[in-house]
Amino acid sequence: MTASPDAPTAVRPVAPEWQIALAGLTVIAVSYGFARYGFGLFVPQLRDEYRLSTSTLGVIGSATYVGYLTALTLVGVLATRMGPRPMLMCAGFSATTGMALVAIAPTTSVLVVGLVLAGTSSGWAWAPYSDVVDGMVRPERQQHVMALLPVGTAFGVAVAGPLALLTHGGSWRYAWVAFSVVALLSTVYNARTLPRGVGRRSPDGLAPVGLRWFFRRSAVPLYLTGLSYGLVGSVYWTFAMDAISTAGTIGGGREPLFWTLMGVAGIAGLSTGALLARLELTGSHRVLFVALALAVGLLGVTPGVPGLVAISVVVYGPSFMAVSGLLAVWSHRLFPDRPSTGFSATVFFLGLGSIAGPLAVGLVADHHGLRAAFALTAAIAAVTVLATPRAAGCTRTPGG
Repeated sequence: MTASPDAPTAVRPVAPEWQIALAGLTVIAVSYGFARYGFGLFVPQLRDEYRLSTSTLGVIGSATYVGYLTALTLVGVLATRMGPRPMLMCAGFSATTGMALVAIAPTTSVLVVGLVLAGTSSGWAWAPYSDVVDGMVRPERQQHVMALLPVGTAFGVAVAGPLALLTHGGSWRYAWVAFSVVALLSTVYNARTLPRGVGRRSPDGLAPVGLRWFFRRSAVPLYLTGLSYGLVGSVYWTFAMDAISTAGTIGGGREPLFWTLMGVAGIAGLSTGALLARLELTGSHRVLFVALALAVGLLGVTPGVPGLVAISVVVYGPSFMAVSGLLAVWSHRLFPDRPSTGFSATVFFLGLGSIAGPLAVGLVADHHGLRAAFALTAAIAAVTVLATPRAAGCTRTPGG
């Protein structure tokens, strides 16, 4: 029977990969852009209100990554049996509750508990999406979606900056209330989008996992890259605004403008898939870590020169987001049988670097200043170009 020309046209359903991409972008924006990196944005206010030294701020920054690492470890153990959906619900709960605690924290102790709890959300969120993508996205689109998800961080950062501008000074707590509300909305959206059981795998159908599975020779450069990336990124996110504020030539509460600029520039990370297709993993790895070294070093040398600070954040934003996508794609190719477990191992090393970074740099800064600490961090980023992916089967882009 032929349909009438006057019959209403059926609404075409949204493709699964776009539903997953949108859900993933929201949870990454909340767990990274707000819950994990929001601390660095508000370091000047927290330093003043709670009378914290640079080394103490470094300890707090490292503590947030301990929570992150704990969540990652649990994800690696539980994801195969439970599937990614419960992990993502934990991400939403910890982000919502932790940021609410920060908003009302009357003492440093409560502040730290809130920051650590919020910091666990990124550990719960990122790795499980490897299984979500593997279970719900067509194989030929998986690399593009995996490279897209980390850009959620850029969107979160771009939103956090204006909120910090609107709530500068003593009203900074209202920004964390807003963060918590957005986290709750993201959790509800992911709960409605992800079907139960997605990404769950039967342990009986998989070979047992041992240390040799994790520490295959081809994975060593991946782990070293994750370790360096975690250290470099945690230093920049934790101390960038403090370095600009301490330099004292910008002032007027305008430091969050650079945070916003970094987030907006980071949206260029949407082109990570195209970069990987053009330069492959090896070429992309080298270009991105040279860019990170340049951005970190430039901020360390000229934190009080607005034009050069702007160049630093514009280079750092997209480079940092793109490395996230590179790690996700690289890990997915190395561990196709257990993508979430393999990626948890990758991000575990990222977490180790993230813990070491603020702690060590805070101590260096107390004795030699933030400029020396940033110079050391830039050198670590530069050396990382030696840990390029060379293993067979890891440098070729599928379908490319």
